[in-house]
Amino acid sequence: MSPFPKSTVLGYPRIGPRRELKRALESYWDGRSTRAELDQVGAEIRERTWRGLAELGLEGLPSNTFSLYDQVLDTAVLLGAVPARYREADDPYFAMARGTAGPVTAQRSSVSGGTWGAKPPEGLAPLRMTKWFDTNYHYIVPEIGPETVFKLDAGKPLAEVREARALGFETRPVVVGPVTFLLLAGALDRLDDVLGCYEELLSTLAAEGVEWLQLDEPALVGDRTPDELDAVATAYERLGALGARPGLFVASYFGELGESLPVLAGTPVEAIGVDLVRGGVPGADLSGKIVVAGVVSGRDVWRTSPERALATLGAVRAAQVVVSTSCSLLHVPYDVGAEPDLEPSLKARLAFAEQKVAEVVALARAGFHGASPVDPSVALPGPVVAEGRSPYAVRAAAQAEHLRLPALPITTIGSFPQTGELRAARAALAAGTLPESDYERQVEAEIERVIRVQERLGLDVLVHGEPERNDMVQYFAEHLDGFAVTQNGWVQSYGSRCTRPPILHGDVSRPAPITVRWAAYAQSLTGKPVKGMLTGPVTIVAWSFVRDDLPLRDVVFQVADAVRDEVRDLEAAGVSIIQVDEPALRELLPLRRGAQADYLEWAVAAYRRATSGAGDRTQIHTHLCYSDADQILAAIDGLDADVTTIESARSGARILGAVGAFGRGLGPGVYDIHSPRVPGADEVEDLLRRTLGVLPVERVWVNPDCGLKTRTYEQVEASLANVVTATRRVRESLGA
Repeated sequence: MSPFPKSTVLGYPRIGPRRELKRALESYWDGRSTRAELDQVGAEIRERTWRGLAELGLEGLPSNTFSLYDQVLDTAVLLGAVPARYREADDPYFAMARGTAGPVTAQRSSVSGGTWGAKPPEGLAPLRMTKWFDTNYHYIVPEIGPETVFKLDAGKPLAEVREARALGFETRPVVVGPVTFLLLAGALDRLDDVLGCYEELLSTLAAEGVEWLQLDEPALVGDRTPDELDAVATAYERLGALGARPGLFVASYFGELGESLPVLAGTPVEAIGVDLVRGGVPGADLSGKIVVAGVVSGRDVWRTSPERALATLGAVRAAQVVVSTSCSLLHVPYDVGAEPDLEPSLKARLAFAEQKVAEVVALARAGFHGASPVDPSVALPGPVVAEGRSPYAVRAAAQAEHLRLPALPITTIGSFPQTGELRAARAALAAGTLPESDYERQVEAEIERVIRVQERLGLDVLVHGEPERNDMVQYFAEHLDGFAVTQNGWVQSYGSRCTRPPILHGDVSRPAPITVRWAAYAQSLTGKPVKGMLTGPVTIVAWSFVRDDLPLRDVVFQVADAVRDEVRDLEAAGVSIIQVDEPALRELLPLRRGAQADYLEWAVAAYRRATSGAGDRTQIHTHLCYSDADQILAAIDGLDADVTTIESARSGARILGAVGAFGRGLGPGVYDIHSPRVPGADEVEDLLRRTLGVLPVERVWVNPDCGLKTRTYEQVEASLANVVTATRRVRESLGA
């Protein structure tokens, strides 16, 4: 095998600098373009990436980091782990990712190019989706059972190696490693079967002349049991023992390898990747290994301190030290040079993906000094003081008297479809071609439309639809001091969904009310209660790029104070239900159990501080989705919200197995909104009756899994009509 290059990155953004892939995907899904046109856009993005990395001087170029939807889903297809019900779909890949809505004709496979046949007449629900470790990226959870037959389909990684080679570039394919893949699928008992596919993959790549393969094992930075550590040893002893194979580079990230490091170091793998931004310099003996040292952060947008990075690199003891990013640059925008409107002194502190690659190259060329790594001095936060309201029983009685809602109240999570007209109006306002008064009239008209739709369908607690908002975090960042927003700082969240995380660079405060005008206007249109919609302090911080000169807890509490001011003003304006969403509560949970209790203590305290100003008659809701919330139900209960709405339908209602002791209002979702598929009334009724099997009727709410922003009005109205029909059936059967 050839020597490992001196500089590399673990991955790169793939949605396109101007979200070219997003537009191509949505055009293809809507039938407005062909598969060949979608593939052409993908090829153009890959070529631009390889050429750009090479021009910046990067020596080790990755391939197979591009995906039409998700790298974990790609790995499932690579290994043949496609559940039988999807194999007859027009396109099993996108059927697993998004579900299907109705019969269409046979097409080519999204991944391997093979023909899969025609799908059954009934729509298919997609596979479960959840967060990728402690990031806001979502992955598709593989579904593996005893009947799953693994069979290698190496078409995608081979095609990208050949594609890059035709352009003059030798690349290192990147694949999710066998242990992480099976741990995410809950199927580590299938390790022996999966390793056969990985062995075949190594042999296939070797025959293609590939010198190195990167196997991503981020699961190894978490707490691992002895059996799981044995699986690590088994996997890499077996793969390392192959005769003809590429060099093995096992990449870890998002924390320290801990007890996994000596196990991995004891196997024949040649290179090990370590995250030196979130973890310390390895203490294990790595004198015989190549260490790919992640000293440039792939998770934030701040420039790297060269002095600190070089000192850290100099402290690593290994046969060879390679400079790299701490993780894939998938989690940051493309180029800070595309942000002409950022304040110059702030812009000078920033590094997006392109700038971070340049930092990696410069550090590799600078040479390392044998000094100890520099540790910043950070003040320890003081004790957490939880704030709260009257006891729940007191509040519940006051709210029941005031709101007079029916049994099984029906609501939605907040957003309604963002139409093309709304997006165009928002863009015209920003460009100065649409007067603000005209824009506001358009927003008011959309709010009235949303209210009337909900009244006509028969919902009980309404929302205003959020037509004035571009994003649930960016909208608040635009109205709070201490934040900056970008024009082109897009980051992939899942599939074609992208966000522009704000940059939290200074002290946070709220100069004026943010949502009151629109909430009060919506409430004036109807006699039914309309929820005020806010994003919680943990989520605002989690989905922003956050200053690194204060403890994270202190930053979250600053945001909590701003949210509390907004809660008080909404209440004063006559809004009786206020939803403060915290979908990122689970996301920020540390990967190591030893650090989790402290985080949950201050995160819960911050939420209670944000909602502590509300009176007893004001009903506080919160919402969580796609984040394995069943793992932190005690903390969710500790938020002390009166009602919690939570994703359930997409994950097969597995949350119901954990909510029996939940002591407040709860709405496990009965409708998966991340699919064009319209659920039938019988399906919704079944989910609702399953909920009533574990919760008393007086505490159950009926709602979708998440907001409706990504769906069309046609899909939303049909789905909500079925939700209402199902709820009325259940009410009648209960005599409620």
